[in-house]
Amino acid sequence: MRRGVLALAGSVWVLFAALSIPLAAGQQAAAGPAGGAEHGAVVTKYCVTCHNDRAKVGGLSLEKADIGNPAEAADTWERVVRKVRVGMMPPQGSPQPDQQSRASLVSYLTTSLDLAAAAHPNPGRPLVHRLNRAEYANAIRDLLALDVDASALLPPDDAAYGFDNIADALGVSPVLLERYLAAAGKISSLAVGDPGMGPAGETFRIRQDASQDIHIEGLPLGTVGGILAKTTLPLDGTYDFSIRLFRTNLGVVRGLEYEHQLEYTVDGARVHLSKVGGEDDFKANLKNMTKAGDDVEARAHIRIPLKAGPHVITAAFLERTDAINPLRLQPFIRSSNDTLDTIGHPHLDTFTLTGPFDPTGPGDTPSRRKIFTCRPSPSVSEDAPASAKAPARSRRSSRWELGANAGGSAPRSA
Repeated sequence: MRRGVLALAGSVWVLFAALSIPLAAGQQAAAGPAGGAEHGAVVTKYCVTCHNDRAKVGGLSLEKADIGNPAEAADTWERVVRKVRVGMMPPQGSPQPDQQSRASLVSYLTTSLDLAAAAHPNPGRPLVHRLNRAEYANAIRDLLALDVDASALLPPDDAAYGFDNIADALGVSPVLLERYLAAAGKISSLAVGDPGMGPAGETFRIRQDASQDIHIEGLPLGTVGGILAKTTLPLDGTYDFSIRLFRTNLGVVRGLEYEHQLEYTVDGARVHLSKVGGEDDFKANLKNMTKAGDDVEARAHIRIPLKAGPHVITAAFLERTDAINPLRLQPFIRSSNDTLDTIGHPHLDTFTLTGPFDPTGPGDTPSRRKIFTCRPSPSVSEDAPASAKAPARSRRSSRWELGANAGGSAPRSA
């Protein structure tokens, strides 16, 4: 019985507390017009004498401002609150309201403005800001169908309050502008396939705090360690693959006592298999550690023809057995933590992709299909007149199709 009475009393208290909030708000809203009229008399007596449409002292007029609804002119009444609260208005030498009237006016205006702001919050409009690195990469992907690593092209963005997309923090310095221009040149050549570009190298590094004694997610099944490189090739041609194995502080390549197979794959298809380690490499390592490591890496250097466009290239070691490696039962050891141990599984340090060599053409890539809408016939010479290159349409129409598909507009003149 006692528990039932306590439960009933608690329910009544919760219901009363829930109803008290809207009741209090309703009472305050109901008291608004009367309070506005009372405070309006104070404003008329002490403020409107100077702040009227004729005098307009300080560029402020309160003659037609509706104090019964301060939210309609929130900026004006906020100025009034700031001045009246600290006693700056009315100015010294002018009639002054008593302290109770002053405090009541400030309280009324503050409460009314706060309630209006809570009912209709206005966070303001976002300012225009330059793209940060993430937004820049997304814009390139959406406009040119090209995935780029913005962190390798642009320096880190300035952050404020934990965010790197605030307009005030994203300035443009002369050095940053140069980086943007360099990035634009590289991206445009990659997007359209500049035939005049020369060979360039791209190196993918493996973090030394990452274990390479187990299978790496994303690499082919049945492999151990290695690296996955996502890249976009600019032209059709031949490209070099090369690796550098992890070496100890003494320059010794780790894992040469047993034979391992290093596999290269391009888009899931094997393109090369080379031997790392074994009896011959181990004996050569005892004679000349540096030369033995260089010979092993030279066997993994290849040059193969590839098509332009996005590719997924992997370099990893084939798993020798399904048996559990007993070294995994020992404390977890990373490459950077033990730079003296020469036994165990070989580790990759870097993978380098270089090219194109002997380019054969721009190729067909998602970027070029998105940018260009027409192609000249292979039988037409580059020196032929425009009418021969595009007999079905004029040069003007071809230029318009290129601009419209790339987000531009039609040229005014040919």
